[in-house]
Amino acid sequence: MTETKKKKFRTLDLVYVGLFAGLIAVCAWISIPLTVSITLQTFGICLCAGLLGFKRGTASVIVYILLGMIGVPVFTGFKAGFGVLFGPTGGYIIGFIFTAIIVGLASDKIGKKLWQNALFMTLGVLTCYLFGTIWFVISYKVSFVSALSTCVIPFLIPDAVKIALACVLVNRLHKFVK
Repeated sequence: MTETKKKKFRTLDLVYVGLFAGLIAVCAWISIPLTVSITLQTFGICLCAGLLGFKRGTASVIVYILLGMIGVPVFTGFKAGFGVLFGPTGGYIIGFIFTAIIVGLASDKIGKKLWQNALFMTLGVLTCYLFGTIWFVISYKVSFVSALSTCVIPFLIPDAVKIALACVLVNRLHKFVK
């Protein structure tokens, strides 16, 4: 009986990982194109890691990135491949992994209260900004301040809204995710 239960949980974990990797892809397709597009990816990643926790949340993000690397058009603008990952926005995509780690670990170890979600989702998104901005500086050979004004400042308010929405949804939905 214990072995059957373990298999059921493994299957459920795989379903959650696949479902949320798909959700992140759909969130990537919803975008407002700028130098660095405004998408719902950060919302999807915060929601995913907040609901699924460290292991399953991070696995979902990694599956999403691997799908994009092998050519499935899951990135913003229906793009795929190593060119996207090594392009100017690749640092943000890599930063998604660290966002999921931070949010997922906090969700597992600290809790899912609204203020906790807000704090750690903000920290996770700021970490993503850091990776992406450094990558952008290297790719475009611009100053860090110039990259911040292009890649971070315009996204602070939209990302704050996405974090707030993800916080509310995680707070309301976590009891339904096994």
